[in-house]
Amino acid sequence: MFKISENGTLIDNFEKLAKIFDGELFFDESHQHEALRVVYSTDASVYQEKPLAVAIPKTVSDLEQLIAFAQEKKTTLIPRAAGTSLAGQVVGNGIVVDISKYFNKIIEVNQAEKWVRVQPGVIRNDLNAYLHPYGLLFGPETSTSSRAMIGGMIGNNSCGLHSIVWGDTRGNLVEITALLSDGSEVVFGDLSQKQFQEKCKGDTLEAKIYQEIKTLIENPENQEAIEKGFPNKEITRRNTGYALDYLLGIAPKNGEIFKCPIGGLGALIAGSEGTLCLITEAKLKLIDLPPKEFALVNVHCSTIRESLLVNLLALKHQCFASELMDDLVLELTKGNIEQTRNRSFVVGKQAANGETVAHPVRANIAHYPTDGLHGSFSCTASPSTGWPKRSLWK
Repeated sequence: MFKISENGTLIDNFEKLAKIFDGELFFDESHQHEALRVVYSTDASVYQEKPLAVAIPKTVSDLEQLIAFAQEKKTTLIPRAAGTSLAGQVVGNGIVVDISKYFNKIIEVNQAEKWVRVQPGVIRNDLNAYLHPYGLLFGPETSTSSRAMIGGMIGNNSCGLHSIVWGDTRGNLVEITALLSDGSEVVFGDLSQKQFQEKCKGDTLEAKIYQEIKTLIENPENQEAIEKGFPNKEITRRNTGYALDYLLGIAPKNGEIFKCPIGGLGALIAGSEGTLCLITEAKLKLIDLPPKEFALVNVHCSTIRESLLVNLLALKHQCFASELMDDLVLELTKGNIEQTRNRSFVVGKQAANGETVAHPVRANIAHYPTDGLHGSFSCTASPSTGWPKRSLWK
């Protein structure tokens, strides 16, 4: 990594870039530029490193200019959306590329086919508010969904509370439009065998990527290593590096044809934390809005182990989500003025509380005692279900 030289050569290069850049660039030693670089030196994590520069691109052309500049100057580009990363994923000493300001358009909604095309700076909750009149929803969610953006959710392969029903971002990704490291535009989506073979032809960077993937996945030793080394596919969210296990379907076995996973190589982009390309658009799968009626069942347990067993039991009854709250969290609510009113469901003193959002809840509760669970129960439901009204969480 190079540093800004005393003679200002690098600053001169950035100034030349700024003249053809439609967005905003912050790179020099002025108070404004220094302040912005300090702000972008951290995310929601504990890590901090001041970037060489901060770029806020306005157009795809701006992104192409940044890629060309980074190639020429041998530096890195760090894509950034909302900056809600908890492990320093958008922190580094390269050029931070913030797409949140201008790449925030909802481009197209197809209600009949249940998909939407968006730019990476669209906020997840804003997207769902826009989709609500269509009766549709983008399922994956995060605890920061009021500010987390689609680009970051793809990079992190976000899922959230309802992942057992709605899946992760990778599983809801239909297509990605992106720029590669040479500035060329690509579209990663579903491919037939013929289309995959066509993608492997030529000497473009895109063709070389498909060729390398094909060679990598065809190798039996690689196949065996991936199958043995990657987590069980039943685990909904398994971010353990690049998702090579999703690409195993490309490789022919026993005379089978090549077959890309849903979303093609987009499955590899999800969870790659912005290291493979710059996303400009994403086509996302949508689902119908969830039922208006819901209920919350609170299972009180005496040990953490019992709570974990309850979770396995809850999953048998088609719950929408299952969460665990331990004794430490419940005890802390006692001293919180805001949360004290939300403790009405707590019975006695528990080591942990298995909190299960279930639908339909009546039948599920009836099964619990016969399944060997001998804890205590309380239930909260939406008013329209006919269950007792009880305030729990806002």
